[in-house]
This record gives sequence, C-alpha cells and structure tokens, in this order.
Amino acid sequence: MSVENVFFVPVGEVCHRDVVTCEQEMALVDVADRMREQGISSIVVCADRLPIGMLTDRDLRNKVVAEGRDPRSLRVGEVMNSPLLTITEDRYLYEALHLMSRRRIHRLCVVDDTGALCGILTDSDALRLQSRSPQQLIREIEEAGDVADLKALHAKLKGLVVHLAGTRVATKDLVQTVAHLNDRILVRLIELVRAARYPDLTDRFAFLVLGSEGRQEQTLSTDQDNAIVYADDLSAAELERLAAFSEDLIDRLIEVGVPPCSGGIMAKNAAWRRSLSDWQAVLGKWLHTPSPEHILNGSMFFDLRTLYGDSSFETQLRASITSKLRDNKLFLVHSASNAVRFKPPLGLFGKIKAKKKGPHRGCIEVKKGGIFPITEGVKAMALQAGIAAGGTRARIAGLREAGILGAEQAENLIAAFDFLVTLRLRGQLVAIEQERMPDNYLPLDRLNRIETGRLRLALEEVQRFQDSLRHKFHLHQISR
Repeated sequence: MSVENVFFVPVGEVCHRDVVTCEQEMALVDVADRMREQGISSIVVCADRLPIGMLTDRDLRNKVVAEGRDPRSLRVGEVMNSPLLTITEDRYLYEALHLMSRRRIHRLCVVDDTGALCGILTDSDALRLQSRSPQQLIREIEEAGDVADLKALHAKLKGLVVHLAGTRVATKDLVQTVAHLNDRILVRLIELVRAARYPDLTDRFAFLVLGSEGRQEQTLSTDQDNAIVYADDLSAAELERLAAFSEDLIDRLIEVGVPPCSGGIMAKNAAWRRSLSDWQAVLGKWLHTPSPEHILNGSMFFDLRTLYGDSSFETQLRASITSKLRDNKLFLVHSASNAVRFKPPLGLFGKIKAKKKGPHRGCIEVKKGGIFPITEGVKAMALQAGIAAGGTRARIAGLREAGILGAEQAENLIAAFDFLVTLRLRGQLVAIEQERMPDNYLPLDRLNRIETGRLRLALEEVQRFQDSLRHKFHLHQISR
C-alpha cells in the first residue's frame, strides 16, 4: 500500500486494541501503580465499557504533585481529563490525525457505533506524513489567513485529487475526501469573514449546505448550493448584519473558486435566507404545490446539512419535512417522476449512445444519464420510509434494512452508483489533464472493453431502478 493510501485506512484497522482501562472510583495510587507495571503513560477511564476520561503522567505531575495534593486521598475521577475526545472506528486515519493536531493532543480513543471503547490511536502511529496528504492540506486550510490563501488551497485540492487518483484510492474515499476538504475550506472562510468584518454577528443562525454537498457526494465539478436559517425573533439590526454577512461570504466563496449556483440557490439571496418559521411555511408551499420549480427546490433542500452554526435548526427543519411528507405523498410521487425523466444513454440491444455532434461528441453525460436518477429516486424512497439524513449509499443501506429494497437490488444499485461516480470523476480528471473546466461528460474512448461492459451494466441497473420507481409510485397514473 502506498504512503498516501495509508491515510485512507479506517482507524479501527490501525489502532491498538489492547487498551488498559480503569474506573473513576478507583484509588489514584492503585491506578498509578497499574500504569507503572504496564509501562504506559496514560490509562482510559471507563464506565460500563464507555470511555469517559483519560489519566496521564502529566495529570499526575501537574494536578497532584505540583499542587501538593495527597495522592492517597484521591480517586481517579478527581484528576482525569473529561469529557473525552473520541473517534469512531470507521473514520479515516487522516481525520484522526487532523483532530489530534487541531486539539493538540497525542492520543485518541477509538469507539464503535455504540460508543463502546475498542482501541486507542496515538500520533506516533503515522510517522511518515507527506506534503501531498489530505491531513497536511487540512492543516494548511486551518492556518489560512485570508481569502487568497484559501483560493490557492482550493486549487491545490484539485491537484491532490489528481495525485490520489493515481494511487488507486477508492472513488468513494476520494469523494468523501473532496467533501471533507471543501467543508473545511468553507468553514475557514466563514471564520475569516466573520472575524474580520462581523464580530458582532448573532450566533442564532445556521449555514446549511444542500444537494450533493449536503449528501457529501461532491466531485470536482460542483457549484455551490447553500442557505441560511435563523431564529424567528432576531432584531432588525441583527437581520441587517446577517444579510450583509451572507452577501459578503458568498462573494468571497466565488472569489475562492467555487462557482455560483446558476439557479441562485445561495445564502446571499433573500429567498434562501429565512427564519425558521418562514422556512417551515415555504416547505409547506413547495410540498402542497409540486411545480417543477418547487420539486427542484424541495429536492435540493431535503439534503440539508448544517456546516456552521446552531444545528438545532436543522433538527427542527427535518422534523417539519418528515411531518409534512407524512400528510402529503404527492410531492414524493412527483419527485420520483423527476428521477425517471432522465433516460440512461442506451439504445437498441443495450448499445451505449454517445453524443454525435457538438463539443461533447463521443461523450455521455454521466450525471443526468445515471447518477441523478439514482440519487433522486433513492431520496424519494428514503423520505417515504422516513429515512431523511445521510448520503445515497447510506439511504440505500437504510432501505435494505427496512426491507424496502432486496439485498441483491441494494447491492447492485450501490455498485452501479459507485461505478458511475468513478467514471464521472475520471471524466473530470481528463478535463483537468486537457486544461479544461471539469464537467459531467465522459469520453467513451477513454474506456477499455471491460469498463465499457461495466458501464452498460450500470446503466441497465439504472433502467431497472427507474422501472421499480414507476411501479412503486404508480407513475403511470401521472399525466405529463
């Protein structure tokens, strides 16, 4: 495995599983003696297998000896560091390293999806960090001092993706990396703009990312889709400052290199910057009047994710969406209809149909012809089942667990989705190689015979999924 690929190993595969633990009620001298016997400089404090704190040699030195306290009278819980910073075992190594660097700590507890302790990771577990690593780029983003720095780092992101693609990193890992790095750039930009010109800005708002960014499924050809939700009772002065901040922020984001949304779905526009109650009312309007524009807006908004600010607004908006959809299924029917509107580029006998003329001659549009029907169709099915959050792969898994998708269909759908995203990214890398702006077109002459066969199978799977959507949502009853 290449050095770069090491950063994409889940921390559960590289952490130390033999972790020495103790309980917070134990006598400090007994635990210190255990640490001496084991030859360790730290010990994890647990309660019912859940890590709640950590005791280190430094704690014994600074909190006990230096303060002249009697260690014989102390319990572990009086000295330990708590609450404890943890990371789940499915997260990538580069994320763990970044977290340790940012919090200035040298070790991190690894937990499973129930929160139970399953290992410990130290910063010495990855000694060979190179400059072309996601972790290093994250550090540079965190240290960026102005918009010019972030613009350079945004350009550097493309170079990193090109580099990692050559190291055989899995596409799903690359896509997650792109999403994570784009998140960090935007968060850092918000911090810089706010600190420089809006120190008086209210905290009672949330900056939301929508669409593919909300699902964390971005590739290299992604414009911005975002919104702001704020408290209902902000004063006129607070609203004025929030509006100025929003306009300033989006202008700077464009300056960094993230293209504006052609449809205007950006927080600088008043239609996408509303109070909580206003957003709830707008959602009701969209859902009860499923016009093409409302379907597009609603579908984009349903993928909301809080990137910065008060996440409680997202919780309330998701609850509103779930409640309103429960009383009105018509919107989801029209959403599913939109997912089957785009036909995979397949002709008679399953032959792949490329563009015959124009600048994209010999290419297929991978997003509209394959990815969009899957993401939108899966979203409609997931929302109908009450599965709101998560990306496409997580929603497919949720539908399988709920028995709505069979195991084989779910597996085939994920395989088709992953391969189509792989080809989309490949097409974008070709564009960069040719010094063009990345787009969603894939030149078929870049595929070998086996890849062409896999593409045909993926597009056929999209067709089958669209047929199942027509049946599930009774789309034959909709007049178009």
